Amino acid sequence: MRAASLTPHSSQSPHPSLLTSSSLFTHSPHPPLESTLIATLAVAVVLAFALGLVAVRLSLTPVVGYLVAGVMIGPFTPGFEGNVSLAAELAEIGVVLLMFGVGMHFSVRDIFAARMVALPGAILQMAVATTLGALVGHSWGWTWGGSVVFGLALSVASTVVVLRALEPRGILGSPEGRLAVGWLVVEDLVMVLALVLVPALMPTGGGGSIDISTALVLTFGKIIVFVAVMLVIGARVVPWLLTTVARTGSRELFTLAVLGIALGVALGAAELFGVSLALGAFVAGLVVSESDVSHQAAADALPFQDAFAVLFFVSVGMLVDPYVFVNEWQRIGIVLLVILVGQAATATVLALLLGQSLRTALTLGAALGQIGEFSFIIAALGIAVGAFPTEARDIILASAILSIILNPALFALIRPIERFVEARSWLVKIVEWLSRNRRDAIDIAIAGEAERTGHVIIVGYGRVGNAVGDVLGGEGIPFVTIDHDRPRVEHMRQRGVHAVFGDAARGGLLRHAGLAGARMLIVTAPEPIHARLIVDEARRTRPDISIVVRVHTEADLAVFQRLGVERVVLGERELAFGMARYVLRTMRSGPAMSEVE
Repeated sequence: MRAASLTPHSSQSPHPSLLTSSSLFTHSPHPPLESTLIATLAVAVVLAFALGLVAVRLSLTPVVGYLVAGVMIGPFTPGFEGNVSLAAELAEIGVVLLMFGVGMHFSVRDIFAARMVALPGAILQMAVATTLGALVGHSWGWTWGGSVVFGLALSVASTVVVLRALEPRGILGSPEGRLAVGWLVVEDLVMVLALVLVPALMPTGGGGSIDISTALVLTFGKIIVFVAVMLVIGARVVPWLLTTVARTGSRELFTLAVLGIALGVALGAAELFGVSLALGAFVAGLVVSESDVSHQAAADALPFQDAFAVLFFVSVGMLVDPYVFVNEWQRIGIVLLVILVGQAATATVLALLLGQSLRTALTLGAALGQIGEFSFIIAALGIAVGAFPTEARDIILASAILSIILNPALFALIRPIERFVEARSWLVKIVEWLSRNRRDAIDIAIAGEAERTGHVIIVGYGRVGNAVGDVLGGEGIPFVTIDHDRPRVEHMRQRGVHAVFGDAARGGLLRHAGLAGARMLIVTAPEPIHARLIVDEARRTRPDISIVVRVHTEADLAVFQRLGVERVVLGERELAFGMARYVLRTMRSGPAMSEVE
């Protein structure tokens, strides 16, 4: 049986730089198709799309299709063989952007509020899962040291999978979502320490107690310095930079600034402070969240997050030898029990003991019932230091794929378990006893979203939007505006108008303006395609929201009427009505104005 590898396949050359590999800049022979970045990327995206669509048609999560796509282009199946190393690097970019986006949706206050639950809960959960995994590994004849490393690989959930599970369900910003993110941050910190300790503790690492103590002090010191630098200096520099770029009016520069901050801070955190790329990106996102342009920054980063997150799942599939599912099915089944039952149940019980509701505890347990990227890193490290045999890595990879595929089933069990508990008074009493010290510290409302109600949202505050706003303000009707012109937004704020900077067609901007509690949405954007994107975005969150749209042609009017928009205003027609009203009022003859309309 061939072992899955976390390094490039032997037939593949190391990743060359763009300037030396492209035929546009060199006369060297063209590299094999399989080893090129464009070939790996193109085949991965096309195949992931096709199989993801098939998975959705079969009522499965598209993640299943992405994983199968990875297996098909991996080095262990016939046909096209993608470059594993290149795919892994692209996937790592996805993890960085994903954590950056999560950081932008949270604040330091949110994470700090969850510390009383996430900190002890994550540490205890990882300890239990590591113990279970170590016992399993030792029963298979491995050394205790290798078994502990094996258990450690089974104790940490995939950040990508957790966020992909919570976001579509609309609970990423809920108390459950904030607790899960805080939990993941603690796990990330623990794994950073593990990457330092494992080589020192293994016989081949050559570390002693002094080495371990020094490594711990240095690791903690670097993390503290990094966080301090970001929260003290970065919290001032980064928002200033984004605001300055926004004033230029260039969307391209603003998007580049967002990506530059995400990737640059993540790389700097890893190279200078020894912090993981994901944790560095998360802290960068927290700093950006303090800026009033954070929602536009999050919207700009979202398409990149989605694309690279798909590549993460494809890269996971590429690492797996399909034969391991046949040859090691019994061991894989045992490991899945540790992950799906042991880890998920432990997280649920710990959340209850730490004062959370049954729904929050079950959601957290379901989210953590899988393993992912850090498990692969620990597996590779375990092989490098000789902690366990190569089949342990294969088992970890195969179990990770199956746990990711089966994870939606854990979420599907939440409501049946709740009903089961509610139907039995003795279970209700046990749950109430477990959560008797319930803490509401993490139940913090997200500022600017749920608090605002009964207002009107005006998208675009040019001549038309300004005129509408003046009328609403004169009548005492509250309104919020969204505009992508930064100087205009600042001018409106100086006038006391509640203005949001960004493109309303991008995810999150309408929600930030309080779409959930708004009475009406007025879209004054002159471009019909842009206006339709805004309408579609609004309908996804509030299908019942009353919408007014401005158009310029009869064809556009018909399109928006078919979309169910309540009021479509055609400029030339309204101009004609206004002129007719003036003539009728002046001549005091003809039908009433309502009849003209």
